[in-house]
Amino acid sequence: MKPVQAPNLLINGRFLGRRATGVDRFAFETIRALDQLIELGDPLVAGLRTEIVVPEALASVPNPFRHVGLRASGKGGGLRWEQFALPQAARGRLLLNLCNSGPLLYRRQVTVLHDAAPARVPDSYSRSFVAWYRLMAPCIGRVSQRVITVSEFSRRELCDAYRIPPGKIGVVSESGEHMLRVQEDEEGVAPRLNGRPFVLAVGSLNRHKNFRLIAEAARHIVDAQFDIVVVGGGDARVYGAEAGESALPAFVKHLGYVSDGELAALYRRAACFVYPSRYEGFGLPPVEALALGCPVIASRLPAVQEACGDAALYTSPDDPAELACLLERITADAALRASLRERGRARTSELTWRATAARLIEEISPWLM
Repeated sequence: MKPVQAPNLLINGRFLGRRATGVDRFAFETIRALDQLIELGDPLVAGLRTEIVVPEALASVPNPFRHVGLRASGKGGGLRWEQFALPQAARGRLLLNLCNSGPLLYRRQVTVLHDAAPARVPDSYSRSFVAWYRLMAPCIGRVSQRVITVSEFSRRELCDAYRIPPGKIGVVSESGEHMLRVQEDEEGVAPRLNGRPFVLAVGSLNRHKNFRLIAEAARHIVDAQFDIVVVGGGDARVYGAEAGESALPAFVKHLGYVSDGELAALYRRAACFVYPSRYEGFGLPPVEALALGCPVIASRLPAVQEACGDAALYTSPDDPAELACLLERITADAALRASLRERGRARTSELTWRATAARLIEEISPWLM
């Protein structure tokens, strides 16, 4: 019997034990695409033996991959497990961290740092989180064999904020194609709408997501011929209302929580998706919207422009009047929406998770020997 060879790439599976965020989506979809490359026998992954390592508390988590193993090792969880148990589980092999952190005392690793948000927009995070990243990110930059990020903008940010040498940082992109696998729930959406055209926004209490801009833009619009439909962010604080401020116009509709299927259906039906963030390392939500054929109005940020190219309209994150004009323009101009959808299809065809996984393997291959 041919002996089973030990994995030569171990993946930090800490993300499997928490509620999914954007970076967790990146991790899951990249591993899924890697699994598919192995399935297809792509020469790029010839000889690659990959395993995800999780805490023992997650031993019962089902493995969603066919060719990437899943192993539980080490007690505890979270940060403590990552710093102490994970290096022991790696045992000198190459460790890949996909979600912004890794063990500080393990040198044979590659770490994906998505952005420098804790340094650039600290008000969006707790003091302890900001303090930890102030210590962790530069250290990870020193000890890792290679650092990966998701845009050229983020490469510059990591250099400036955390003093990581630019030559040590590789860039891979992200994709919104996972949204195409979501079964749209049209029946769940239709009763919650009134039949008027609408623009879609996702509420967030994170300050740098700048949702207040949408509320202020709405107050600039007189006799709106469309609704602004807001999902998520059930707390009224997403609107940034202060004491004495006027109420939001009636055409702003808050739907609260929606399922993935309902969100996909909303993307398909919306005249556009509005993304007013002040800081991004990539800008995954607008790319997800483009993948579903939804035109996008986004803040004029380097990373978002890098991700979306000419497939989106851009606005200042500080000018509600400009956003109001764009909202009125895009909802009234069917030809503009059709043009943006066509450009969106062209742009998202270039952004695939398979390309992400392939580029990642190319970046780390010198350390896989």
